[in-house]
Amino acid sequence: MLLSTLFLALRSIRRNLLRSFLTILGIVIGVSAVITMVTLGNGATLAVQMQISSLGTNLLMVRPGQRQGPGGPGGGAPSFKEADADAILSQIGGVAAVAPEARAGATVIGNGRNWSTSVTGSNDTWFVTGNWKLASGREFTDEETQSGAAVCIVGETVRREIYGGTRGLGEQLRIKQFSCEVIGVLASKGQGAMGNDQDDTVLVPLRTLQRRVTGNLRVNSLLVSMQDGSDSTRLKAALRDLLRERRKLAAGDDDNFNILDTQQLADTLSGTTKVMTTLLGAVAAVSLLVGGIGIMNIMLVSVTERTREIGLRLAIGALEREVLMQFLIEAVTLAALGGLIGIGIATVASFALAKVMGVPYLFDPTINMLSFVFSACIGVVFGYFPARRAARMDPIEALRHE
Repeated sequence: MLLSTLFLALRSIRRNLLRSFLTILGIVIGVSAVITMVTLGNGATLAVQMQISSLGTNLLMVRPGQRQGPGGPGGGAPSFKEADADAILSQIGGVAAVAPEARAGATVIGNGRNWSTSVTGSNDTWFVTGNWKLASGREFTDEETQSGAAVCIVGETVRREIYGGTRGLGEQLRIKQFSCEVIGVLASKGQGAMGNDQDDTVLVPLRTLQRRVTGNLRVNSLLVSMQDGSDSTRLKAALRDLLRERRKLAAGDDDNFNILDTQQLADTLSGTTKVMTTLLGAVAAVSLLVGGIGIMNIMLVSVTERTREIGLRLAIGALEREVLMQFLIEAVTLAALGGLIGIGIATVASFALAKVMGVPYLFDPTINMLSFVFSACIGVVFGYFPARRAARMDPIEALRHE
């Protein structure tokens, strides 16, 4: 019986293909919108996590001042010293590496070209804390770090803008008033979590930057990499106590430095994108309800058009539940067909938009299945009333209908 009822429903849909297509259009749009929004949101969340992880593994960023962001770590707070990094590594357990870092903006010149970039001063530990790899060349030697030698490692953006298609190794690069030898090229990281180009940098030994670029011994930040499994809360408390002691802060004084945990930043940004994804998915799901109302409207019209057919079926012995099932299956079939088409459109749209937005494409079987099931449920909910109306018709009155 179920098979014959399904056959009757499909035959009725096929008789009015254009009307059936327009009926399911709301379901198609709703399902494709929900899946596309959720898929792109998941991709954006993963992109944020990847960008944060590119800053470093289990990384704490310590900077002078009481806050991050616009306005910078200012407030006249004293900078750090290279000895602070050594103290953190030797006195706090659970620390894998500490890199002192200083930065300055400068115009670099080489190969007949110039480029404005950020010059970073640090040591080889900077590669560990910042998760950096070399695409070619080598790191600094201990002698170069200690003596402040005129050597540098360039980011991919600087290499491309200065040296074009060549590797750049062994070339001379002028930074302000001195020239340095390019001994390495950093592997590309791309855009950072804050929208900055991480490859637009030149790395020199810390003492080289201090002596030849900034002219002072300031260290702008300390990059602290935690060991795997370390308790970040305990480690941050120990780090705070040590820095307060070294910076001679009294018990009632506020901290004149701030500690940023990149993992907490990643969790915060990921949570924000997930909330936005849920919100966009919920807004898109409203169109599914609109599609369901469209199915109800067309099913009511169909019941009115087929009143004599319904009366004839009832008159020759068809049961009310059989008529109810026929129209209910017809509504569910329309909704399910719309769901399938919507999934197909969403897959293509999500893949294309992910490429345009520069985020990973993540196929989520859960949201696809939920969207399909929800669209079928829409057919059940909004198709039940027209189906019940058809099943409860008086056969005599239905046969008299013109």
